[in-house]
Amino acid sequence: MTDKGIRRAGVGLALVGVILVIVVHWLSFFWVATEVNQGVVQRIFYIHVPAAWVGFIAFGVAALCSAMYLWLRDDRLDHAAVAAAEAGMVFMTVVLLTGPLWGKVAWGTYWTWDPRLTFTLLLWFIFLGYFMVRSSSENPERGKRFAAVVAIIGALDIPLIHLSVVWFRSLHPTPVVAKPEGPTLPAGMLITLMLGLLGFTLMFFGLFLLRYALESARNRVVLRERRSQS
Repeated sequence: MTDKGIRRAGVGLALVGVILVIVVHWLSFFWVATEVNQGVVQRIFYIHVPAAWVGFIAFGVAALCSAMYLWLRDDRLDHAAVAAAEAGMVFMTVVLLTGPLWGKVAWGTYWTWDPRLTFTLLLWFIFLGYFMVRSSSENPERGKRFAAVVAIIGALDIPLIHLSVVWFRSLHPTPVVAKPEGPTLPAGMLITLMLGLLGFTLMFFGLFLLRYALESARNRVVLRERRSQS
């Protein structure tokens, strides 16, 4: 697929994702029932959880592409890794902003060093380090390799985030969807959540394709400049 085709696909996916997220906002305020124990603040759930889901996917894609880049040394894999990592930072920032709003009402504090919160913040900082490492080396190829290693290490934190509420004492609610016995949410809440997951996932892949096309174009410009100077 050409860069133009990738950009068109990215715009299309992102637009569909945005529309679905708008629908989810409407459903969460005007259709789905209010949760009995937590009240209206529980509606953040329909943004917070999909953002976390997509953030994990994005960082997982970045780690996988980074591992493949270290093996094959194909710049296209590095472009994919950095595109996924940037999208992951966006969605994980949404997680870290919406979580404290929820926590303030549910726990009486914006932040507590709960295991899941701590591991999530650690993941965000690891991938912040990913971008710092990329730009800190005078040798761009060395920076890419070092950053790839950071991405792989960061992805190892994702299972810890998911399992932390099972392994450790935690204030964070236990899973209500990804359970061996199946989801325990009422139908309306589950439908709204699933639409949120779909909308955020489509937005991610749209942003991913757009950023990948941009990184590929930027790389071609850099290569042309190097050839013209040699």
